[in-house]
Amino acid sequence: MKKITERLTGIFTLCCFALLGYSSTGLAADDCQPDGELDYICGLQNAEDILPLGKTEWLLVSGMDGQFSNTPITGHIYLVNRREKISEVLFPGARPAFRQDMAMFAGCPGPLNPDKFSSHGLALREQSSGMHRLYMTSHGEREAIEVFDIDTSGGKPAITWVGCVLLPEKTWANSVAILADGGFVATNFMDPTVPNIFAEILQGKISGQVYEWHPGGAVTVVAGTELSAPNGIALSADERWMYVNAFGTHEVVRYDRTANPITSQTVAVTVGPDNIRWGDDGLLYIVGLNYVAPADCASPPCQTGWSVFSIDPDTLAAKRVAGADQTAALQGASAAVSVGNEIWIGTYNGNRIGYLLKQ
Repeated sequence: MKKITERLTGIFTLCCFALLGYSSTGLAADDCQPDGELDYICGLQNAEDILPLGKTEWLLVSGMDGQFSNTPITGHIYLVNRREKISEVLFPGARPAFRQDMAMFAGCPGPLNPDKFSSHGLALREQSSGMHRLYMTSHGEREAIEVFDIDTSGGKPAITWVGCVLLPEKTWANSVAILADGGFVATNFMDPTVPNIFAEILQGKISGQVYEWHPGGAVTVVAGTELSAPNGIALSADERWMYVNAFGTHEVVRYDRTANPITSQTVAVTVGPDNIRWGDDGLLYIVGLNYVAPADCASPPCQTGWSVFSIDPDTLAAKRVAGADQTAALQGASAAVSVGNEIWIGTYNGNRIGYLLKQ
């Protein structure tokens, strides 16, 4: 079943993103020239998610494998110096380090295979001064939340794999957020074994939900979080509010985790929202393809460009703050992170990340 699921995941995902208008424009680009005010760092393959590494000058960037393209690459975690505008591979690198935290992740069967993983959604939590714990949704040889320790006390960050939590069968996890006890909430975008699942997503039908896990327990479904293609996920500092992007219905949903049963509020946006990230200004940031209704798209996939929105976490008011049209080298925008006076842009399918000054 596992191998069948992996094959179906690749096939269905390729079909899905073609239907939704996602592009591999970045892969074909042979230069790294800016597109107007949008500048680039090139050489990062399929940089789906971006996170600032604490208050350092570093960004962590996921690198998905080649399942969305014909490029035979394996997964990576990249390290980007946002001040010097340079990047390098952080994991696996030449000598990947493994040290399983048996107290927290005793149920993990062992280290991930560095040749058969796909780095997708990222979440980070500071453990102590200079020490951070990274959670990552990963596909490939296994569907799991993979966990790493990152040490910044020596200057340049060092990374060590420390554990995993295997996810239920028929899962294609997208994003993850870390709870205070070391647990997590994560979005299950879809069941990849369902026939025509992406046609259903295009129609706004429910395809997944949110999972929750606590140390020593099992991965469970959070009742009341069923959505059409749940994607990015973020938590408020007190963990009361959970923000989830519904890619299929072009919405951002805020859940009250203290309510029993859980309650929600929703705001519609004009993009298919991918990741959702806290900015250092206290706002949430989303990015996605500018939506074109299927009836208005004569020859799919319609290239539409993308937009970044800020979301007020209290009122859910959405404001477009940046974007690019269909001629930009970076398409398929999947992450937008506000750090200082810059917004950084990732893509699930390309050879670069972008950055621009906040207006």
